[in-house]
Amino acid sequence: MDRLATMEAFVKVAETKSFSEAARRLRSSKSLVSRQISALEAELGVRLLQRTTRSLTLTEEGRTYHAEVTRILADIELANAAVTQSKVAPRGRLRVSAPMSFGILHLAPILPRFLARFPEVELDLSLNDRYVDLIDEGFDLSIRVGRLAESSLVARRLAPFRMILCASPDYLSRHGTPKVPEELKQHQCLCYSTNSLTPEWRLQKPDGSPWPVQIAGHLHANNGDVLRVAAIEGAGIAYLPSFIVGADLQAATLVSLMPDFVPQDAAIYAVYPNSRHLSPKVRAFIDFMLELFGPRPRWDLQS
Repeated sequence: MDRLATMEAFVKVAETKSFSEAARRLRSSKSLVSRQISALEAELGVRLLQRTTRSLTLTEEGRTYHAEVTRILADIELANAAVTQSKVAPRGRLRVSAPMSFGILHLAPILPRFLARFPEVELDLSLNDRYVDLIDEGFDLSIRVGRLAESSLVARRLAPFRMILCASPDYLSRHGTPKVPEELKQHQCLCYSTNSLTPEWRLQKPDGSPWPVQIAGHLHANNGDVLRVAAIEGAGIAYLPSFIVGADLQAATLVSLMPDFVPQDAAIYAVYPNSRHLSPKVRAFIDFMLELFGPRPRWDLQS
């Protein structure tokens, strides 16, 4: 058994969740890839992939083996580059997951520049506001917004952002301007959809202690851009990140409310699986975002 080829086949199957697609990318045959995985499982004495007629997923042992093999293949790539005394150029398919609004507003405009700088990279961007399992779903990295849960993943802080309570001048002229969080209960609040039956905005008191406020309103949506447009049109008060409404505050189509009661410790992160060596394509993408966003991103300069 060609151990290196078998490892590469396993990684491709794990990433694509398909023997056919893995074979296509390896320029091999589906039957050969299937035999390689079967031989690998037989040698290890464990099942690495859970197969059904409709899906293919990693088992717990498979996820562990995938993380280790990915590290080994990255080490081999670096070792080959060291022997040939050449710099490892970012290349290959880069799978990135990002939240919908941030991806459209701030990633989409910079991607052509990234691809022009690194022409050997093939970028696959998936926009979705749900939580993504990087290992199980085959992503190289994920962009995550806000506070991070405890995890074995590595997180790199890319840029700060501010949460903003805001409304249109028209709405405030018709309904008045709230001065303290409790007054939000008297207003139409534009709610981000969650599983909670009682939506809550987590604000803070002047001393920094939490001040959660239960809010209500006629509009609920699972996308920040929808709530932004509704706020501009005078439908109510929104609680949105500055990377969504920064330009609107600068244009005065939205007005910031009660900034002293809004926590300001939020950030955007690049999250990726832990390994001794970060692959050149992932490192290049993270460095590129740091270069363009940085500690004073344009969305906060605008607001």
